[in-house]
Amino acid sequence: MEPDNLATPGDDWTARATMPAPGNPIVTAPTNGHAGTAAPVGPRTEPKGNGSATAVANGNGGYLSHTLAQAWLAAEASAATSSATVVELHLRSAQSFYLRAGKRLLDAIGATLALVITSPILVLAALAIKLESRGPVLYRSTRIGRDGRPFTFLKLRSMVHGADQHRHRLSHLNECDGPVFKINRDPRVTRVGRFLRVTSIDEIPQFVNVILGQMSLVGPRPPIPEEVAQYEPWQLRRLDVRPGITCLWQISGRSRIGFQEWMRLDLEYIRRQSFALDLNILVRTIPAVLSREGAY
Repeated sequence: MEPDNLATPGDDWTARATMPAPGNPIVTAPTNGHAGTAAPVGPRTEPKGNGSATAVANGNGGYLSHTLAQAWLAAEASAATSSATVVELHLRSAQSFYLRAGKRLLDAIGATLALVITSPILVLAALAIKLESRGPVLYRSTRIGRDGRPFTFLKLRSMVHGADQHRHRLSHLNECDGPVFKINRDPRVTRVGRFLRVTSIDEIPQFVNVILGQMSLVGPRPPIPEEVAQYEPWQLRRLDVRPGITCLWQISGRSRIGFQEWMRLDLEYIRRQSFALDLNILVRTIPAVLSREGAY
């Protein structure tokens, strides 16, 4: 006995793909001008016949032609892929715009506002430095910036004047691995300077470096030439971007983090840099500074 939904001999029927609600029949359309008939819905599989297409039960209890079902599924997959691709392209475009222009705009506006807001603190710190020790208020040193270009790095002086000349005498006290030189209780640091360091007030003049385009608000900390000379090839990738005032290293423990992990964090930032990441680092910098963790 033939299934109810098969074409009768002599008629050229093909199943039309539909997505009926449960309990509704599928109306097939003939190709020879005959009116269509309602095929009952049931959990059946339509066998192949001469001039008919194999049908499979769909999720609603109806039938779909194999060919049409595959085409429908392919179209759905293609639409989902296209939507995902469009979203990805939008995200890449937005990120590309931020790295090309948005980041610099954020730097210029943010650094200018920060310099205006912190100017009273800067004036008080400058007076304290002058009252405690002889020498200039600002400490200038050569640092390596983007693409290996040197620039003059600004900080409030936290050490006695001419401290760089005594560094070689203290090399045996270095507490950092790698080419970085840091001492927790550095004897060259003044009393005022120690307070400026643990509160990061000594970093305020670097907003000028940001305004000049030599640095960014967020980016790897700028190294001195002697450190760069000892970098391994993979570590030179830190110089692919502008150095920054704050970075992942700053909010992750600072001087308590080993040199290799420090480099890894910088390269991770370079790989993932975006507006969202920069904003996240800037927000997290405030509690990191207040906690004074790893600052010396």
